[in-house]
Amino acid sequence: MSHEISPRERLAAKLQERRAVAGVIGLGYVGLPLAVEIARSGYHVLGFDVSREVVARVNAGESHIQDVPSADLGTLVHGGYIEATSDLARLAECDCISICVPTPLNKTKDPDLSYVVQAALAVKHALRPGQLVILESTTYPGTTREVLLPKFEEDEQLKVGEDFFLCFSPERVDPGNEIWKTRNTPKVIGGITAACSEMGAAFYETVFDLMVPVESAEAAELVKVYENTFRMINIALANELAQACDVLGVDVWGVIDAADTKPFGFMKFTPGPGLGGHCIPLDPHYLSWKMRTLAFKTRLIELASEINSEMPAFVVRKVVDSLNDVSKPLRGSRVLLLGVAYKKDIDDLRESPALEIVRMLQEKGAKVSFHDTFCPVIDDDGHTPIQGLPMRSVALTDKVLKEADCVVVVTDHTDVDYARVASLARLVVDTRGVMRTPEEHVVGLSRRRRRTDAAPRLVAARVA
Repeated sequence: MSHEISPRERLAAKLQERRAVAGVIGLGYVGLPLAVEIARSGYHVLGFDVSREVVARVNAGESHIQDVPSADLGTLVHGGYIEATSDLARLAECDCISICVPTPLNKTKDPDLSYVVQAALAVKHALRPGQLVILESTTYPGTTREVLLPKFEEDEQLKVGEDFFLCFSPERVDPGNEIWKTRNTPKVIGGITAACSEMGAAFYETVFDLMVPVESAEAAELVKVYENTFRMINIALANELAQACDVLGVDVWGVIDAADTKPFGFMKFTPGPGLGGHCIPLDPHYLSWKMRTLAFKTRLIELASEINSEMPAFVVRKVVDSLNDVSKPLRGSRVLLLGVAYKKDIDDLRESPALEIVRMLQEKGAKVSFHDTFCPVIDDDGHTPIQGLPMRSVALTDKVLKEADCVVVVTDHTDVDYARVASLARLVVDTRGVMRTPEEHVVGLSRRRRRTDAAPRLVAARVA
């Protein structure tokens, strides 16, 4: 009597022989690098995106993502390993499907899962025995089981863990990181059932250098939000330290550098103008929202978020005070921002604190311009009302630097000569600590007071 091959065995065989077709929904900062690594592992990849422009560019071998060189993408496209499409019906061709769509927050900082739900519905219509579905989009613990699974099992024709397999595996993308890329970053995965975890790991272990299995999809979801909550809270501590140092008249960068010499029990985090990017400003709120539904208050997350969200206003106050020190009002002053990307040497404006700084400066009457070779245009982001959009980057000429009443270092791109900026600018507010100079016209997030009698008073108070 012949043995009937199960969906699990059929998928395992396809993975072993690299006959499985992989689908990646969403070809953005997460999806395109993932598609490239899956293709490099020998699979045929179908990439899905609602943007026809993105689809056309990918099929032409042109990358729109900084971390994916067009030469690498072109080789895989022309070799027949990667194909892009907007036709979601073709999900039926895929044996393994990775969902890499945005998960933003709405105005009340509640999760917006509309993109995940749309992707899940598309997968549902194409779902068949022997398929593996992996959600990569950052979300709250419970999403995979509570949102995706019910849609896939609505008609009760397919059973999870037997007919199809469902997992969560958090993306760990760090744009611009030259060391940790998609393949060599350890990959966490957790499934709805043990069989789901096994099949998810069987697929991704052929793509990633190291797999980190966890007990469940919920555990994998929590890993991601915990990682970024950890970073958000420690950055908030650094930002609060900067404000405390400003009051005390102490150099915050000197304090942090000295603390960093401790070889144990300390991890360096640095202050800045605020949080940016898709992950750190947003992900902790997924956990907060979920816990509120369970009558649990995440107090530390809420406080850290409040501290970080105040940093753009703190920077603007530094600009106002620094101009006031040279007898100039902010209204009518020419303020030049150096860098508007959310972090250095990347072309990503998502949630950048620079946008809020521009808005607040304009609101107070400043004439704002910016220079950024990575992000040459600021356009409407949908929620930050900035005047004169689109704003375009200005060339960093001697004339531009000399004419600015205040230059603000918001993003510390490495293609800027900061010594030149310091020598030509009348006034500099450095939010990134790239100008460690004793010159009076360069002001940091914190700076020493011109008077030196503050320190003796503090010492005397301690002795008393």
